[in-house]
Amino acid sequence: MTKIIGLTGGIGSGKTTVAHYFQELGIPIYIADDEARILMESKAVLNAIRTTFGDAAFDGFILNRQKLAAIVFNDAQKLAALNAIVHPAVRQHFEAWLLEHKEDSFVIYEAAILFESGNYKNCDCVITVTAPVEARILRVITRDNTTREAVLKRMTMQWSDAERIAKSDFVIQNTSLKTTKSKIVKILNFLKIKQN
Repeated sequence: MTKIIGLTGGIGSGKTTVAHYFQELGIPIYIADDEARILMESKAVLNAIRTTFGDAAFDGFILNRQKLAAIVFNDAQKLAALNAIVHPAVRQHFEAWLLEHKEDSFVIYEAAILFESGNYKNCDCVITVTAPVEARILRVITRDNTTREAVLKRMTMQWSDAERIAKSDFVIQNTSLKTTKSKIVKILNFLKIKQN
């Protein structure tokens, strides 16, 4: 039976980079945030977003993600309401994707809010990726063309590294690509030995 390796970390920690290295090693990866973005364009999800948040999140018939982000990242209850729409759609999509990979020994399920959503309960083990806070902030500012304040606000909406680490089976300190890749290989070898 396919083992699900949960992969998480705070914004800017480099978890997607880690996921892609697992992919290079032959492990299928499911990037939940990417799939959520795609699923948010589906008619059912768009209708639910409009019903919940009204026209403020839209430009006519088109979802304006920046407007939606401004609404939800300032209000924990509104963020929870959005997650209640998107997470079930992602979960259903992942289950269908998992069936396509039932011959694989392992798959990676990468999600920023793996613990907050409760999806960690569906994983056989969890890896948390960490990085120094300043490095994370700079990565996100560069990647998203955003402000320091906006990044810090998003960080406060997520669990802390300490909270994630306390519930994780493995931790990758993502400070250099060489040591990160070495740690990934060690984790994968350990999991393969454990499975045999």
